[in-house]
Amino acid sequence: MITEPQIEHRQEQLYAAIRTAVPIPFGSLLPPLWKEVNEWLKKKGIVFTGPALIRYLTTDMSKKLDVDVGYALEQPLTGDGRVIVDSLPEGEYATLLYIGPYKGKGVYKANVSLIDWAKENHVVWNTAVRDHSEWWNGRVEYYLSDPDREEDPKKYRAELAFLVK
Repeated sequence: MITEPQIEHRQEQLYAAIRTAVPIPFGSLLPPLWKEVNEWLKKKGIVFTGPALIRYLTTDMSKKLDVDVGYALEQPLTGDGRVIVDSLPEGEYATLLYIGPYKGKGVYKANVSLIDWAKENHVVWNTAVRDHSEWWNGRVEYYLSDPDREEDPKKYRAELAFLVK
């Protein structure tokens, strides 16, 4: 299930992550990165309360995607080179909620749905061109359900939030 998109104002969101470039499909590459960030946070004495996330920096599917893989934070930290601390900027975001399995094409279809809705409603994404590639200033998927705690993949929830101009 994919909810109707909406525009909402969001505050700056801090997160800790590993920045990497991944080929498509990349699903099997992410769990070790989340685990590494989680262990890094634990060593800092922080039990994260925010959801797991993927921040998309680039989305050219003919190349590797530049992404940040980590967790939302409630307090500032200092990264250490491997794990960075960054933030999604305050601003207006187009959002929707996807409910269903993380595996397969469900989250991908949710992305397509949000992009199509934006075209139909003349919503412009907040992006910039660098090195001949489009870079997103704020595009994130929050994985609100932890598969270790929720056994039924049909109940998994992921929120998409894309910064608009």
